[in-house]
Amino acid sequence: MTGKHTTAENQGPGGTNRTPKKARSFWKELPILIGIALVLALLIKTFLVQAFSIPSDSMQNTLQQGDRVLVDKLTPWFGSEPERGEVVVFHDPDNWLAGEPTTDPNALQTFLSWIGLMPSAEEKDLIKRVVGVGGDTVECKGTGPLKVNGKALDDRSYIYPGNTPCSVDDQGGQFKVKVPEGSIWVMGDHRQNSRDSRYNQADRHKGMVPVKEVVGRAVVIAWPINRWDNLPVPDTFDQSGLNAQPAAAGWAVAPQGLALAGVVPVVLWWRRKR
Repeated sequence: MTGKHTTAENQGPGGTNRTPKKARSFWKELPILIGIALVLALLIKTFLVQAFSIPSDSMQNTLQQGDRVLVDKLTPWFGSEPERGEVVVFHDPDNWLAGEPTTDPNALQTFLSWIGLMPSAEEKDLIKRVVGVGGDTVECKGTGPLKVNGKALDDRSYIYPGNTPCSVDDQGGQFKVKVPEGSIWVMGDHRQNSRDSRYNQADRHKGMVPVKEVVGRAVVIAWPINRWDNLPVPDTFDQSGLNAQPAAAGWAVAPQGLALAGVVPVVLWWRRKR
């Protein structure tokens, strides 16, 4: 009689029993996935995009107090410098915020700010519009118009209704300055309610903002939802004679969205490996 040769499906090499590996439960993987998401959010905040909160009315009506904007931090890493007409966030260059009230965030707010899921609450940053870059001559006489390299800007589309492009006062509203290389001249869109380059000409930078202090360009209003919008360069900055360059494209995705997008392939790879 011929014997039947059988092989157990669960036998491994040498006839040993092979026990199927049990998949790790979702709840055990969840802390790992959260950790990956937080690391990605931190990397995104550091190198790509960061949220900032608008603390004052100096950029009305372009930006309202309490708006959250997303700032492109990537392009400066590739040598891009601010261009005329861009709205930029920059570190306080020389105590411009002296006397301004400061917030006292709790531990959770500090942590969320650190990883980029909430606007920074402790950094001393400002947000203004770039009017002049290195080599430009910026001038205000009377109530305006504001001139850059002798060309008048038509800024009616973005300055606060009822404001004049220039302010008639002896505190800095009347000026003619030459912007040195490596610096920018910034002004708020609410011209009569913005302590900007005009009113800081007595500081060590003579009202200029060193390019190295610029965090990045604000590219989109992310919050509140009913104010979602991008922040383009006004057409007047594209007129001939200003030598304006096309604005670099920015990131318009929230840090948490980028973190989620980055987590998906990691999760798939993790589960496949398991």
